[in-house]
Parts: sequence; structure tokens; C-alpha cells
Amino acid sequence: MFFLTRLFLLLLVAGAAGAQPAGDASRTLSPYFVVSGAAPGVDALPLKSTRADVTISGVIADVVVTQRYRNEGTTPIEARYVFPASTRAAVYAMRFTVGDRVVNAEVREKQQARRDYDRAKKEGRSAALLEQQRPNVFSMAIANVLPGDEIAVDLRYTETIVPDDGTYRFVFPTVVGPRYNGGTQPDGTPTESRKNEPWIAQPTLRAGQPAPHTFGLNATVLAPMPVKMLASPSHALDIDGVGEKRATAHLPPDRAHANRDVVLEYRLAGSTVESGVLLHRGKEENFFLLLAEPPARVDAGMLPPREYVFILDISGSMHGFPLATAKSLLRAQVARLRPGDTFNVIPFAGGSSLLAPQSLPASEENIAMAIRFIDQQTGGGGTELLPALRRALALPAQSGRARTFVVITDGYVSIEKEAFELVRANLGQANVFAFGIGTSVNRFLIEGLARAGKGEPFFVLNAAQAEREAARFRAMIEQPVLTRIRVKFPAGFDAYDLDVPQVPDLFAQRPVVLMGKYRGTPAGTIEIEGIAGGGAVRLPVDLARATRGDDTQALRYLWARSRIAALGDFMKLRADDDTRQAITALGLKYNLLTDYTSFIAIDKVVRNAGGASTSVEQPQPLPAGVSELALAAAPATPEPEFALLAAAAGALTWWLRRRRVLVEARRA
Repeated sequence: MFFLTRLFLLLLVAGAAGAQPAGDASRTLSPYFVVSGAAPGVDALPLKSTRADVTISGVIADVVVTQRYRNEGTTPIEARYVFPASTRAAVYAMRFTVGDRVVNAEVREKQQARRDYDRAKKEGRSAALLEQQRPNVFSMAIANVLPGDEIAVDLRYTETIVPDDGTYRFVFPTVVGPRYNGGTQPDGTPTESRKNEPWIAQPTLRAGQPAPHTFGLNATVLAPMPVKMLASPSHALDIDGVGEKRATAHLPPDRAHANRDVVLEYRLAGSTVESGVLLHRGKEENFFLLLAEPPARVDAGMLPPREYVFILDISGSMHGFPLATAKSLLRAQVARLRPGDTFNVIPFAGGSSLLAPQSLPASEENIAMAIRFIDQQTGGGGTELLPALRRALALPAQSGRARTFVVITDGYVSIEKEAFELVRANLGQANVFAFGIGTSVNRFLIEGLARAGKGEPFFVLNAAQAEREAARFRAMIEQPVLTRIRVKFPAGFDAYDLDVPQVPDLFAQRPVVLMGKYRGTPAGTIEIEGIAGGGAVRLPVDLARATRGDDTQALRYLWARSRIAALGDFMKLRADDDTRQAITALGLKYNLLTDYTSFIAIDKVVRNAGGASTSVEQPQPLPAGVSELALAAAPATPEPEFALLAAAAGALTWWLRRRRVLVEARRA
């Protein structure tokens, strides 16, 4: 009898677990796997296609993204979709088209835009709302999509394309990776990684399932000199025009293209970067963008000894290809340390471990021990980045050594700003470099960590790129950089509201880039001065050769986007009304999407009397190479006895339901 009672209780527990809906988003606010099947008549996959049309002229890219939604069901729906964006994107326009009606969006304060959208939805009018959840994560909501409707939403953005070692690189993200949103402490309280943001609870397809919508891209590169090389390390593109001043790249629409970032790389003829100034004269304000080629590298002299602290993400999302690539990269970095260097390794997931209590000399014995330690790491668990960073920053510093922290992760967390603030508050005399590993990493985190730590970001899409990026990192560390940079403007050219309060030290073979506003006459020479390899460097830029005209109108948006990004990075985690108001004012004045301003488009025609509809969340595919372990709901393979219990639980549930129906029928 005891055995039967225990079995019955186990069956009830198993049945209850099986009845729990996969991805109870309202409870966990975590990404969850999609459960197949929708309510009768509801089109659960309304987004049918996305297309990006890209025009790159000089160092400015203008992008039009077109999303097409179609309701193939029999019930009115509200379509909602979370999608990625470039971290540099300045989104300045949106419109939607339904039938022969075109509605242009307006930018409004975020809460007001949300209230206007909800009102239009209840009134039965077609409406589209574009909101920013992160600088690289947007959400779209479209109200009252009627059966048979096809709605096209166009949004436009611009960004700068700054060359690195002579290579220009344009990135178009296609998928938002699942964000780890905290775990639970032993006392039941959530960890510090928990965020109360509904967008994080996005529906996700199982591994191997292609995106439910197609993705395609058309890109045109217009250059002042012939395009020497145009290629993609991420996708097989149709390339044309190499060797000419106009080159094109085409990616035909396909569902298989929508699970990883599209990366487009090109080089121009000649070995130098075109230095110069772009000018835009507006009705009320004038803007400039300065681009100056860095000095040639010089041989390093006596380099100071360095301490390296490697912080390695071994969480569930890194399982498989990302972690294997990260371990390969880290082994190569450790193996090439100089004898006078010291180092440490901190792997982290839900918790963290440590190679040694304090950094070790880079001896052959210690390097061999570290490589064995690295090889033992496996992917699994959450991504508690903040405790790992805190542990690394708290390690005792070694006197007389230049200190470098290296974070290696896919960045699938929701606490980006907390990490930036932690780095800024504890950095001292060190730099932070960040490696993003994977096909669709969180570039906001990777770039933000490097910016906060006055280092550089690196991105490794595949194993072949790991050694190249590792070599670039070593060259950057081991060669002198341009420091103590100062910019002198000529008399009569009054530059103000520069996009950074101080020009940062220059790492890598990357141009000096500076944006701002100006008054007066653009004449004379801008002088950039600094120290490289122990000697003074002077980089003159002649304003007489400045580019003006319609091609520079984007500078207005780019300057405002840069100022908004700087304000957002340094915004305190506590309520900061001044910064919030400043960002809101910039978004409204310059017609930009921000954390506190949104685009709202509302049709005047009532098309769905009463406004009744079903909300549908468009699912995301898992990024290529990412394991299902990235989601907490990823099921483990059940043991045979538990599989039997689960089957019995299903039978018992069916029997109880049938009995209840019979009882109710007798009562009736």
C-alpha cells in the first residue's frame, strides 16, 4: 500500500510538472521554448520576411529595414516581435503601409507613445509602435492586423563605418540571442542578474529549427577609389563590382539566413585611410565629423611587464562551438605570454572558480597547468557576470605591472549597464578588453565593457577568426599606442559639443574619429597631436578639403546618437531624472529612437470595430552554434524510470479528466 501511495504521489508530481506550460513568461521573465500549436484561426507566425537595403557612402551607411507581416488566419491579431539592431544605429524614421494607406510615424515620449498605441488598439485602428529595449534590441507591436492583411513596416537608420587596419566592416544583426535573466539564491531570492523587463521573456525555437521568416539583404558600396575587396565571413553573398568605385552584395531571401549576424567587409585600393572632415550646415546648427589616419606603428622598446586576468564565460549558452572557440583562443593567448608576465584565469557560469589566489608567473610549468585547467571547463548553468567581474577586479594588483582584464563571452545577459558601472568604478590603472564569441553576440555588452574599460572590443564569428583576432589583440597590447591626444582647431572654426569630453587613447590601426558642432568659417587646418613610441606625432587635417552637401545630412543624427550613447553609458543605475530628461530631449529634437522616446504610427480609419484581437509573439530562432542549454527550460534526457512515470502520469491525467466529465454529466 505504501508503494502504491508513493507511486501515486510521484505520478501527481510528474503530471503537475508536465502540465506546467513551457516558458511561463509572466512568472520567470526568461526566454522560453515555443510550444507548437496555436488557437484556432490565429496566425502564430505573422512576420513573413525582413529585408535590409544598405547604401554605404564614404564612412556613412544608410539602411532601410522592411518587415512584412501578413495575417493568414481568420482572427484579428496584434503582432509583436523583438529584433536586434546595430549598436551604432541612429533610427530616425518609420512608416507602415496597409493596402494603399501609408502612415508616417512620429517620435514621442515613450510612455505617451505607449498610451497612444493602446488607445488606437482599443479603438480598432491600425497602429505600429517601435520601442528601444537596449541600444541593440528593439521591439515592434502592430495592432489590429485583420485576416488577409499584409502590412509593411519600414524603418530607417544611419551609422558610421570606421575602418580597422584598413578594413571597413558593416554588421547587420538578425537575431536576439536568449538573455540570461538571473537565478535563485539558496534563500529563494533572485540573484543580482534579475531584471524586471518583459521583453527578455521572448519565445524561442528549438535547436535546428530555421526562422519562421525569410531574411535578405542588398548592399551597395560607393567609394572615392576602387573597392579592392568585398566579402562576408558570415554568409555566401553574390558580389559584383570589385575593382570599381561601386560594388554590390546580394543575399537572397531565405529562412536559413536569419540565425546569425550578417558581416560585410571591404577594403579600398591604396594602403592609407582617407583622412578628412565631413561638414553639414543646417538651419540652426552645423555639424562636423573628423577622420584622421593614425601614425604608422613603430617597433616597441622596453615594454613594461604585464598582468593578464582572463575572465571566461562557461555558461550554458557557451556550450559547444562558442566555448570550444573561446578555449582555443584563450589557450593561444596564455601560451604566448612573455616570461616576465603574470596571469590568472577565472571561469564563470552560475558561480566562478580561480586558477590561483593571485596571478602566476608565465613559466612553462604554470602555462601548462593553466591549459589543463582551461581544457577541463565545460558549458552549463547561468551567466552570473557581475560576481565574476567583481572577483576579478578584487584580485590584488601587482606593483609595477600594466594590468589588463580580458572578458570572453557571448554576452547573453540583461545587466549590461550594471557591468559598465562596475568596471568604471573599480578599474583604476587597468584596461578591459572584451571578446564576443559566436554568430550573434550581444555587441552592446562587448563594446560597452571595452569602452568603460578604455580597451577595445573583438568579435569572433567562427574558429577560423579566433587566431586572427588573438593576433590583433597581441599586436595592440605589445605595440605603442597614440596617447595624450589633443585636437587644436583653427581660429574662426569654433568647435563645441564634442561627442566625447576627451579624445581617448588610440589602440590598433584605427583612425581618430571625432564628431561635434561648429560655428564660424571652416577654413585652416585642424591639428591632432599625440605621443607614439616615445615621440611626438602631428596629424594635420585641411578644412579646405572638407566634404559638404546632401551626403552629409546624416551627421545631425549621428552626432545626437553619439551624445545619447554617452549619456546612457554613464547614467547611474538609480533614478537619474536629469540624464533621462536630456536623452528624451535629444530624441524628440533630433527625431531619434531612444530608451525614452518611441516611434508611433496610427491610422485614422477604424478597421476593427470593438478592437478585439489576439496578441501573438513572433518567436526567435536560436542563434547558429548556440546550445539549448542557453535556456533554463532546456530539457535533459529523462531516465527510463522517469519516462515511464511521465507516461503513467499522462494516462492518470486523462483518466481523472474523463471521470470528472462523467460525474458532471450525471449531475446534469
